Amino acid sequence: MLRNPICSLLSIRLPFRPALVRRFHSSQQLPTPIPTSSTKSNSHSRPTSTMAASTRRIENPVLFICDIQEKFRQAIWEFPKVITTSQKMVKAANILNIPIYITTQNAARLGPTVSELTDLLSQSSDSQSSDRPEEIDKTAFSMLVPDLLRRLPEQSQTQSQPPSQVRTSSSPSHRLSIIITGIETHICVTQTALDLLDRGHRVYILQDGVSSCNAGERPVALNRLAREGCIVTTSESILFELLGDAKHEKFKAVSTLIKETKEETRVAVETLCKL
Repeated sequence: MLRNPICSLLSIRLPFRPALVRRFHSSQQLPTPIPTSSTKSNSHSRPTSTMAASTRRIENPVLFICDIQEKFRQAIWEFPKVITTSQKMVKAANILNIPIYITTQNAARLGPTVSELTDLLSQSSDSQSSDRPEEIDKTAFSMLVPDLLRRLPEQSQTQSQPPSQVRTSSSPSHRLSIIITGIETHICVTQTALDLLDRGHRVYILQDGVSSCNAGERPVALNRLAREGCIVTTSESILFELLGDAKHEKFKAVSTLIKETKEETRVAVETLCKL
């Protein structure tokens, strides 16, 4: 009787080689079991809605308006849109009692801040006259000149430290969240943002509120700033983030401002925030 060749092959006993077994077990790691809900550590659990809401709020906000001057009116790409976004942010800062710091670059040659902004600053009803923002003139490209640094809140504890030490040692309570609009994106805005990061602050760049003489400089600068650690966002997004909750006492006033500037915002975003 002929034997089935397949059965013959199956009946062959191969010698046992424990070395191969050990090699297999040592090189193949079993996947780590995914912990169940009962074994997950509390420190890694998903935040509750209350926790998530609290992390959306921006702590210690400050508005920086960088060198939006008369002399640049004809030189800066889409300058009117930078003005309208900055106007909206000044109005919002007045509603939310956010400090405003405004600089000019060599005002003797480049002129004062545009009247569209200075008129709004003088109309602030929430600030005493002594607290109203004044234009700080400078020749340095960064806004962080000594005159401005002296006026920043919570600076007394970090003023004497080198920026590198401040960046690693500043506690959250001393860290400012600084929102920047102005010009030029790749020069004064960039150097201001880098100096703020070095001092341990959180920096928000409003893409619909910054520009340069050459439009092509903007995306290069914004990409670099994002890599450095800045948050590049839009004016409407930052306003809702400042509120954090529809129950905020200033929600109605800010939402009214957003509705009033809806068309200007749309045009600015479509122009200045193209991918």
